[in-house]
Amino acid sequence: MSLRFSHHPGLVAYVTCGDPNLTTSREVILAAIRAGADVIELGVPFSEPVADGPVIQRASERALRHGTSLSDVLRLAKEIRAQAPEVGLLVFSYLNPLVRMGLGKFAATAKESGVDGVLVTDLPVEEAADHLGIMRKAGLDTVFLAAPTSPDERLKAIAEASRGFVYAVSRTGVTGTRQDLAADASTLVYRIKKFTDLPVAVGFGISTPQHFAEVTRFADAAVVGTAIVQLIEQSKPESAASAVGEFLTGLRAGTTQSAKTTTK
Repeated sequence: MSLRFSHHPGLVAYVTCGDPNLTTSREVILAAIRAGADVIELGVPFSEPVADGPVIQRASERALRHGTSLSDVLRLAKEIRAQAPEVGLLVFSYLNPLVRMGLGKFAATAKESGVDGVLVTDLPVEEAADHLGIMRKAGLDTVFLAAPTSPDERLKAIAEASRGFVYAVSRTGVTGTRQDLAADASTLVYRIKKFTDLPVAVGFGISTPQHFAEVTRFADAAVVGTAIVQLIEQSKPESAASAVGEFLTGLRAGTTQSAKTTTK
């Protein structure tokens, strides 16, 4: 299968795998799926996560201290796929772990594990030809990040290289929650949609039902990452899954309530 959104609006949930341990990650992911997540971003912990803010950096550090590897993440994907055949599974990684495993081996193992696609956060589309060829051959979707600062020519290249959906970054800078979403997020989505019919998901900073409702007025889906990882950090391992499930259910409930209010 390929990445797709069963709900409207769609929900993408990011989890740093192995934080605080792989068992908790599995339970958190399954709770997120029960709460309505259409796509799970399986975050591969990395020692130099330069695109991430302090919350996800700390999560990577904790996961790496326990020895979590890309192979562990792919085994986790296989377990999740066995229990949730319909959810989209997207490996979210920096390039180095994939290169260390070997792009061909990674692609084959990911496909065998039930993964649908891959997003390499530090791989620019201009340098992705080899990556695209290998992932296409394996039948994996390729998702690329589009930033508000990208000129139209680059957005067109990102749209053409993407499969599954396009990830629109709501603002420049690193990941992290914030009070207000950047006003240029909606402009970016409209600019991307000039070049593709793929769904566009907006991420970086979505942490409240109001954010979710606001973003999904103009985007096809919202990506929630730092808020989930922060909840896991603040929870005991045995209660992390229920905390994340309640949080994500609340995000979508806020959108439902907003829609009901609009129709009155």
